[in-house]
Amino acid sequence: MQITLIIGEDEKQVEVDEGKTVKNLLQMMEIPVETVVVKKNQSIIIEEELIEDGDIIEVIKVIYGG
Repeated sequence: MQITLIIGEDEKQVEVDEGKTVKNLLQMMEIPVETVVVKKNQSIIIEEELIEDGDIIEVIKVIYGG
């Protein structure tokens, strides 16, 4: 299945196996789950959410600091 993946300014079409979660996608891309917030079709979701064909997944990096 194909999804749209947005990370910062980059937007690309990505092929993902059926039954994968957002956590699986982040692991595949070597992005630590703790460092990002993920939106699926404009809604903030948890990393256990299943990815479906045609989804728009936006990965927002969290900035730490004090």
